Amino acid sequence: MAFNDLLQQLGGIGRFQQIQVSLLLLPMLLMASHNTLQNFTAAIPTHHCRPPADANLSKEGETWLPRDRRGQPESCLQFTSPQQGPPFPNGTETEGVRTTEPCTNGWIYDNSTFPSTIVTEWDLVCSHRVLRQLAQSLYMVGVLLGAIVFGHLADRLGRRKVLILNYLQIAVTGIGAAFAPNFPIYCAFRLLSGMSIAGIILNCVTLNVEWMPTHTRAHVGTLIGYAYSLGQFLLAGVAYAVPHWRQLQLLVSVPFFAFFIYSWFFIESARWYSSSGRLDLTLRALQKVARINGKQEEGDKLNMEVLRASLQKELTMGKVQASAMELLRCPTLRHLFLCLSMLWFATSFAYYGLVMDLQGFGVSIYLIQVIFGAVDLPAKLVSFLVINFLGRRPAQMASLLLAGICILVNAVMPRDQSIVRTSLAVLGKGCLASSFNCIFLYTGELYPTMIRQTGLGVGSTMARVGSIVSPLVSMTSELYPTMPLFIYGTIPVAASAVVFLLPETRGQPLPDTVQDIENRRRGKPKRQQQERQKQMVPLQASAQEKNRP
Repeated sequence: MAFNDLLQQLGGIGRFQQIQVSLLLLPMLLMASHNTLQNFTAAIPTHHCRPPADANLSKEGETWLPRDRRGQPESCLQFTSPQQGPPFPNGTETEGVRTTEPCTNGWIYDNSTFPSTIVTEWDLVCSHRVLRQLAQSLYMVGVLLGAIVFGHLADRLGRRKVLILNYLQIAVTGIGAAFAPNFPIYCAFRLLSGMSIAGIILNCVTLNVEWMPTHTRAHVGTLIGYAYSLGQFLLAGVAYAVPHWRQLQLLVSVPFFAFFIYSWFFIESARWYSSSGRLDLTLRALQKVARINGKQEEGDKLNMEVLRASLQKELTMGKVQASAMELLRCPTLRHLFLCLSMLWFATSFAYYGLVMDLQGFGVSIYLIQVIFGAVDLPAKLVSFLVINFLGRRPAQMASLLLAGICILVNAVMPRDQSIVRTSLAVLGKGCLASSFNCIFLYTGELYPTMIRQTGLGVGSTMARVGSIVSPLVSMTSELYPTMPLFIYGTIPVAASAVVFLLPETRGQPLPDTVQDIENRRRGKPKRQQQERQKQMVPLQASAQEKNRP
């Protein structure tokens, strides 16, 4: 009897699965809030140099401000001395007259849209503008480190313990960032927040997948994706209602204390217990789930002998301690590692190439946030239908291929076709969101239980590498304006071809060992499942035999 058969006899999608999935989805609503929070907390309002303290702001202040070609005050320059007469509207200057210099007395900001951001509080503009990107880059570095550290710890210590720690960590560090007295401390808290975000996402996906029957895993993966998309709507509304950055940072962090409290009631993955060789805890977890699902009689019929016979493979696997190096040592795992790393990198690389700067679209930042969230809803619905009815491979390949084509077409479109170019960018973003939705599920189904969480952590690490490299590619626009788009489009198109090297997992049981993956490649799982069905003894029958005199 396989582990999936045990779940089916203990209720399948019962009350326990419904409650635990729902409670794990709630924190996912705030994942988008933290990932893209700096679009609002680090927004750059219109600004210009602050005149000297002894200047009259209403009269003399204007005489210190040169104008750009649009007639607006320059953001980063001021005259070396007050000027009489009208300023030059075309930005030209008479030689030796009206010389300018960088702002020396700080800046005055337009607070009509963003009353308070980290940019206005710590003057992260002009020559210090790079520090604004540094804060987001450090957050991404934290996500990268978290994927490595917490992915490995979850395979060693369990999914539940690491998840509890991550909820507490992001609550504390998020509040710490809200009360940060200076920029370096703010960056440190953001880095730690990024680490915990990675751990939450990885363990949420794994804990859900390992407690659900095989035929429902695609549904769960899609629900997680929709929770993240709805979080983008939530962020737009919350950021509009709470425009002060400290209050906004606090508002998206405090709820994690509630998640931390109720996460103590989660039940650890019985599949992880069995793969770790802890049969007594496996039995206890399965019986607890049976009681919650109203299948107490079935749970009472479970005993150590039944489990030992049913989960012999998992117990044997528990004696093998897998490490991240196994991904490189073992040829089968190395093949998965290289292919999946390419998919993770390409998806994140192109995704952040499109959404790196919402203010660059020239429309309301709140509106574009809603549009980017809205396109995910139909995109992930289509992705779910393809995943569930055609398979993981077609969904993964199509989402990457279509995203790359949209970006490449965008690169050759004339600049004045702004509506068409924006529509293509939104469509490409939707395809990449579908790719993310599929890759989480696909990776969890391809790696064996003994190293699944480590594999997910390494995949997420490659995604973070893509998000860090992406802004560096945008610098190639200085050589050729559309070169970044050609690069952003080529990578996902090339990655879509890699999908052909991976097996289909729709309707297949989760692999527990490397041998399971080998059997899957050779077409053995169906034959083994038929043999197992012939040899399987139902729990009711085994109990009746025990009760016979």
